[in-house]
Amino acid sequence: MTLVSPDNDFALMAVLFGIAGISFIAEKTRVGSHLTGAVIAILGAIAAANLRIIPHAAPAFDFVFDYFVPVLIPLFLFKANLRHMLFETTRMTGAFLIAALGTVAGVILAVSMLDLSGLASMADTDPALREAGIAGLFASTYIGGSVNYAALGEITGLRSDASFFSAATATDNLFSAVFLSVLALLPGWRFLAARFQAHEQEAATSTASDPDHEEPITAASLTLAAATAIAFVAVGDAVTGWLEMPSLRYAIITALVVAAATLFPHWMDRLRGGFEMGVGLAFVFFAAIAAGADIMAMIQIAPILVVLVVVLLSTHLTVLLLLGRVFGLTLPELVTASNAAVLGATTAPALAAARGWNDLVTPGVLVGVLGYALGTFIGTGLFHLWGML
Repeated sequence: MTLVSPDNDFALMAVLFGIAGISFIAEKTRVGSHLTGAVIAILGAIAAANLRIIPHAAPAFDFVFDYFVPVLIPLFLFKANLRHMLFETTRMTGAFLIAALGTVAGVILAVSMLDLSGLASMADTDPALREAGIAGLFASTYIGGSVNYAALGEITGLRSDASFFSAATATDNLFSAVFLSVLALLPGWRFLAARFQAHEQEAATSTASDPDHEEPITAASLTLAAATAIAFVAVGDAVTGWLEMPSLRYAIITALVVAAATLFPHWMDRLRGGFEMGVGLAFVFFAAIAAGADIMAMIQIAPILVVLVVVLLSTHLTVLLLLGRVFGLTLPELVTASNAAVLGATTAPALAAARGWNDLVTPGVLVGVLGYALGTFIGTGLFHLWGML
């Protein structure tokens, strides 16, 4: 029994939006600026669910997963102009690609070391495919964040195993918050900082124009942004249905939006407020997915997942720092790129701003968006490749 019953849809949606709103306010405080609103929303929902205020599963949460997640992808990708991401933020793009490589290396090492075949009990799948699904799931979430995690949960079928997915969500959310804290502390470690180039603010980057701030966000721009995002989902679903390949749904939606943002950047720039709307809905999504984090389930079912995530993130950080130093990247660039990979575009600019790296705020958003674009592709590819092997 919970204070808010699972069938009270409006009350649960009010709680989710309330947690999201409070998180935005809390991140303005001294402590909250270091945690960031996304982590506050995650921890707040975990606390609410495990204190029995809200349930771990409910139709309202399913609504968020079914309708918010696919719309979030276009909202975040309206500015995913490949020409900008690959050429105007070359150093940060390089740092992010190293972070993604570290994640893939960590997934391969962790899954190779551990026996995960009996962890998820999906029907009609063999143990190797279950292991492949877990590899794709964690690769996606630590390249693009929780939006990709939800997408791969559906693509791999792991979301249908409620006990496993609840434990995996708890492990992912808790360790993401811990890892964010580690990233925030790294630049203050003098021994480590002395081995990297000093980071110098680049005025050209920090003052780069942003169309969303040149013109006000209006009711018309918000409505058009929502309509366009929903239209991309509808077209993507039509293409997916025509190809009869449902597992490629999110990859196809991503490809359509990235193509439009690259070919028609000026038209996409008119959809002012789309990213902000996406951030707000993302916080609601973070709260919904974190509500499924059953601490007791994690303790009872998923001790091996804790080992998997520790190995994965340790390898990710090791590869990031070693290759980052080889290629002459600064520690703030690497920390921002890793943040964008592990937690997404919402936390990377927030941490950069809190640390005073103003020139990394916009690049942090852009590489985070690149993570949304790459995470689903890489996770899906690793899932299918691992399954074949």
